[in-house]
Formats: sequence, C-alpha cells, structure tokens
Amino acid sequence: QVQLVESGGGLVQAGGSLRLSCAASGLTFSSANMGWFRQAPGKEREFVAAIKWSDGVTYYADSVKGRFTISRDNAKNTVYLQMNSLKPEDTAIYYCAADLHYGVLIVTNAYDYWGQGTQVTVSS
Repeated sequence: QVQLVESGGGLVQAGGSLRLSCAASGLTFSSANMGWFRQAPGKEREFVAAIKWSDGVTYYADSVKGRFTISRDNAKNTVYLQMNSLKPEDTAIYYCAADLHYGVLIVTNAYDYWGQGTQVTVSS
C-alpha cells in the first residue's frame, strides 16, 4: 500500500521560510517522479514543483521560481520543498504526489498517488 505523508506546514509571517517533507512508503521511491501541488480555498489544485527520478531535473511554477526549492533523498524515501520569502498568496494546502508512469509533471493527472496535504498559512 502506497502512502505519502506530508509534514512541516504551519503559520509563518510574510518573508519567512518553511520546509515541507513528504515521506513515501510502499513504492520504489527512487524510480518515482515526485511533485508538489497546492490548493487554496475556492481555487483549483495547481502545480508548484517537481523532480524527476532519473536525473534529478527540477521544474517550478513561475510563481515560486527563485523562492522554492524541491529536493529528494532516495535513501530516506523523502521529498522536500524548501519555501523561502513566503507571501500571503502562498497560503494553501500543499500536497505531494508520486508519478510512476512518467507523465507530464506539471499536470495533476500525471500522478498516481497523493498525500493528505499539509496546511501552509502566510500572514501579512
């Protein structure tokens, strides 16, 4: 049974930082593309960042480029999202996801498994 468990969310002031973690189990993590998405109230889930299993190449949404960094530790079956210079518009539930079929990483339907999400709230 595949499980993705996010942690590290919370309340932070604008300009602050948070690091999200996503611990994976039940899958061959080193062969999975991993992504982070977010969903704000009343909005659709949107792509934030992704990292490929094969070469570690990363992708970012324009809105977070230069502020967020995705990374992975295959020895720990964990993917991270370091979020710096946070803005109130970054407030959302953040989800990690695993893609085992190597789809287009910026779309939600490329991913096979999802975590339950972790809330990030940025105050102004």
